[in-house]
Amino acid sequence: MVAMDVGLIGRKVGMTQVFQDDGTMVAVSVLAIEPNTVTRLRTAERDGYTAVQVGTDVVKKLTRPEAGQLKDLPKVATIREFRVDSVDDVEVGQTISIGDLFEAGDLVDVTGVSKGKGFAGHIKRHNFHRGPKTHGSDHHRAPGSIGPGTTPGRVYRGLKMAGHMGDERVTIKNVRVVRTDPDRNLLLVKGSLPGARGGLILVKKA
Repeated sequence: MVAMDVGLIGRKVGMTQVFQDDGTMVAVSVLAIEPNTVTRLRTAERDGYTAVQVGTDVVKKLTRPEAGQLKDLPKVATIREFRVDSVDDVEVGQTISIGDLFEAGDLVDVTGVSKGKGFAGHIKRHNFHRGPKTHGSDHHRAPGSIGPGTTPGRVYRGLKMAGHMGDERVTIKNVRVVRTDPDRNLLLVKGSLPGARGGLILVKKA
């Protein structure tokens, strides 16, 4: 028995479409989730919070500090933590796979890093409107006023302006699991998900 609020680490494979039992076709994102190994348990008494640390992506060699942390566990290169209410049902070294947590019809929360778009202007980045192109206007794609001069005499933090777009941690909540394939370690969820092909994805029960 595995705590239901534990999640898994996977990789985004891409998108495809599958037919459901009623004949309707649905677009799905395919996630490759190899069995994750529990590498550490966080407890409120020792760490101040309760969490399960899991790892994946086994490699041949790690740095000495990383290898010392894992000790006799598999040499996993990717490690993440999931906050849980209790760690009583989980043990260090335990392996958790898709079949232990998910089945078709479940709702899950999926976290990934969105595609980076580079430097973008305020129109593309924040959906601002452009100014008029006629009647003598030269305010076509300029951002306009960014604040009064005397008060506050500065630009407020977080003002929507041009800048780095994308490459942010994004969580999509309540995504439906369409199909599971434990034999091939694949999870098919409805719709699109953040990130590029091969990007790291975290999946947990909604």
